[in-house]
Amino acid sequence: MSFPKIEEARQLNDEELSQQILEAKKQLANLRLLKATGRLEKTHEFKHTRHRLAQLKTVERERQISNQLSVSSNQ
Repeated sequence: MSFPKIEEARQLNDEELSQQILEAKKQLANLRLLKATGRLEKTHEFKHTRHRLAQLKTVERERQISNQLSVSSNQ
């Protein structure tokens, strides 16, 4: 299984992006629960989910910065 591409995250609109972030956080919590109970079989899913969450949060931050710059340049 390969890592998801950041270009896929950049194609999402703001609402979808925040929804994906929330889903990734929920999935990480579920993976932690499975690990604690000893039922986690695919340990690589931690790495993939954390990577995806980082990508999504990076895109979110890029958009925040670009919005701040556009607002400040209009003043």
